[in-house]
Amino acid sequence: MSRPLVAVVGAGQVGATTAQRIGEAGLADVALIDIVEGLPQGKSLDLAEAAPILGADARFIGSNDLAALRGSDVVVVTAGLARKPGMSREDLLQKNAAIVGGIADAIAEEAPEATVIVVSNPLDVMTWLTHRRTRFPKRRVMGMAGVLDSARFSAFIGMELGVSVKDIRAMVLGGHGDQMVPLPRFTTVAGVPVTELIAAKRLEEIVQRTRDGGAEIVALLKTGSAFYAPSAAAAAMVAAVLRDEKRVLPVCALLEGEYGISGVFVGAPARLGRAGIEAIVELKLTEAESAALRRSAESVRSNCALLEKLARPGG
Repeated sequence: MSRPLVAVVGAGQVGATTAQRIGEAGLADVALIDIVEGLPQGKSLDLAEAAPILGADARFIGSNDLAALRGSDVVVVTAGLARKPGMSREDLLQKNAAIVGGIADAIAEEAPEATVIVVSNPLDVMTWLTHRRTRFPKRRVMGMAGVLDSARFSAFIGMELGVSVKDIRAMVLGGHGDQMVPLPRFTTVAGVPVTELIAAKRLEEIVQRTRDGGAEIVALLKTGSAFYAPSAAAAAMVAAVLRDEKRVLPVCALLEGEYGISGVFVGAPARLGRAGIEAIVELKLTEAESAALRRSAESVRSNCALLEKLARPGG
């Protein structure tokens, strides 16, 4: 029986490390795709040469051609530009929409049965665009944000309490960025709500650090951004799909009435399995939590509307 195939589009730090994690875990063969000549081929060859040392039998294929998507079971989209000094939000939206939109068209053509996991930023808008361009069922298009944000929340709680991260279960909903909605009430340490273990003021500081998690790493690195944690989050989602794990993970998903939100991609807990998003899990939120989630959703909706406006002639 042949292994599944996962295509990772974008061979930068996030994409290449995602390919590494998927292959070394034996989840699938990996096609690494990038427009830069030699980059995906070189990284794939390096990964293939590491495989005998690690005992990983996965095959790694590098290509500059999106035709390498053909037959993929899962596609992880990491391609896109980082925002540079002097670049407006509109510029970033347009440039990354052009990149991701073209990839989405190729996915629809070459891998019409694939489940797509979007990592490119701005995450929520690029997931919406991918769904729109592929016209795939909503269950087969999702964004990677909540898994990463929840992991950051868990890491900071573990640092604060001096406990194993294995015992921490964190939940973060909403858009990826300033509008994310960490939920301390649904975050536990060995089943104990974190609200009983950390004082409210200190917990709010940890929540804010979670919101600023990506920016904190960018400020420290100065010439790059996070890739170890984002790639681990993407690989965990790939595993949940390929292994039919039925894991409940926070992902960027299209809501159609859940949480009182419709027609927008936003972070929510979902059951992931071989069919993709098999169900959205609705938590009983307080009015304040619901309001924060709605604000996050409206922020995403406004960015999608902005992209539509910019795409129109004269926009």
